[in-house]
Amino acid sequence: MIQRQLKEVPFSRSDYDAFIFDMDGVLTRTARVHAAAWKALFDEYRERTAGTWKPFDPDEDYRRYVDGKPRYDGIRSFLASRGIEIPFGTPEDDREKETICGLGNRKNAFFREHLRKQGVETYGPAVDLVRKLRTAGFGTAVISASRNCERVLREAGLLDLFDVRVDGAVSEKIGLKGKPDPDIFLEAARRLGTDPGRSVVVEDALAGIEAGKKGRFGCVIAVDRTGHPESLRDAGADLVVADLSEIALAEKVLPSALESLGDIEEAVSGKETVVFLDYDGTLTPIVESPDLAVLSPDMRRKVKNLADVCTVGVISGRDLQDVRSMVGIDGIVYAGSHGFDIAGPGGRRTELQQGKDFLPALDEAEKQLREILRPVEGTLVERKKFSIAVHYRKVRQEEVPQVEDSVDRVLEQSSGLRKSFGKKVFELQPEIDWNKGKALFWVLGALDLDGPDVLPFYIGDDTTDEDAFTAIEDRGIGIVVMNRPRPTRARYALKDPDAVGRFLESLERVIRR
Repeated sequence: MIQRQLKEVPFSRSDYDAFIFDMDGVLTRTARVHAAAWKALFDEYRERTAGTWKPFDPDEDYRRYVDGKPRYDGIRSFLASRGIEIPFGTPEDDREKETICGLGNRKNAFFREHLRKQGVETYGPAVDLVRKLRTAGFGTAVISASRNCERVLREAGLLDLFDVRVDGAVSEKIGLKGKPDPDIFLEAARRLGTDPGRSVVVEDALAGIEAGKKGRFGCVIAVDRTGHPESLRDAGADLVVADLSEIALAEKVLPSALESLGDIEEAVSGKETVVFLDYDGTLTPIVESPDLAVLSPDMRRKVKNLADVCTVGVISGRDLQDVRSMVGIDGIVYAGSHGFDIAGPGGRRTELQQGKDFLPALDEAEKQLREILRPVEGTLVERKKFSIAVHYRKVRQEEVPQVEDSVDRVLEQSSGLRKSFGKKVFELQPEIDWNKGKALFWVLGALDLDGPDVLPFYIGDDTTDEDAFTAIEDRGIGIVVMNRPRPTRARYALKDPDAVGRFLESLERVIRR
């Protein structure tokens, strides 16, 4: 067990991909506002019932019964500790009604009133750590049992510091269990596209620490705000700190593929090289509309020249025919729809049969999305054969949550579909164990290139490309295209499509030697 007295505990990108922060008590000082609201609620309820039970203790009872839990669960838990049982009611109950939901709605009113009067204070070292993590390329998520999470983050100026937010409203919508169940953390990791084992949970509540351990997260950090480090360790914390300034980053910058040509030439020597490329953001810059992502003649020439000396494939989220026509080079492999539809030289072709079973569900989801998103200016619903992409690059920032909410509502009504994330896009795809990494290995197998004497490359820029980076991590070379650090399983980096073009040219020369 790592002990609290250790200072400057280092965390490296070689060990972890993401950090998931609880909000109340870790990032914001709203824990005491919550405690005050709970105290006001239960004291008033005790008077209304003329009860003689022990009053709510804003320290002990707060930590033990309500901290980190969904509001209704907290009420049930505390009342049970006093031997009180009342009907659950419904979330629409008036706040004066004597039900779990009625009391919960009253507590929320107390909380909002306290928040209005006191504002939102933040923990400076925690905010500093989040900023450093983002600069170093870690994914960042915030979770909260509160439905007021977005409001609190916005008032605190923290909303833009997180790639993912999973709060009480999201939990209710998709049916996540509250802490100490790990659902909310697992959902955050899923949306970040990271494995729980390579993610760090940062919590201050006993229920949250227990949830992090149940979810098998790589590390659970407990922030001791109340002077009870032993109880935090007993709950399962791997590391207890008094302040998040004790967390340091031991980070290595991903080397440039262009500056590592000597190492790459050594790896290529004696091997048959196969190069797979993403299209948007890799061969062409990211643009506002997919139809504007036109391959330049110079990039087409470089890809064609490389294809003269090795096998080349393009794996894209675009439809097969679309990416084929955009690239326009004969004799290379094309995989469209994230690998659901593949065509190669010699008439080789596969269209994932399972994907066809989901076409009716995709048709209906497309219809609903076009209808529900019509009023949101700037949205683009792009139907592909095996997926639906909802682009929000042109949507006003304050309306992006509305777009995601609409996608989630359609997803709830659609059988067998899943949501994935990309650069300014939400995508609905069949819930099938198939991705760019699996497509890459299908191509290698189909071309009799799945052997130890073959060195596969994959170059891509998006989160969907991480499946391919992971697939070849132990036997090939992944190169991520990015202009700022982010979580990735790639080995090397290139800044932009121009750098990709220079690298392809250099790789061609290396292979010809």
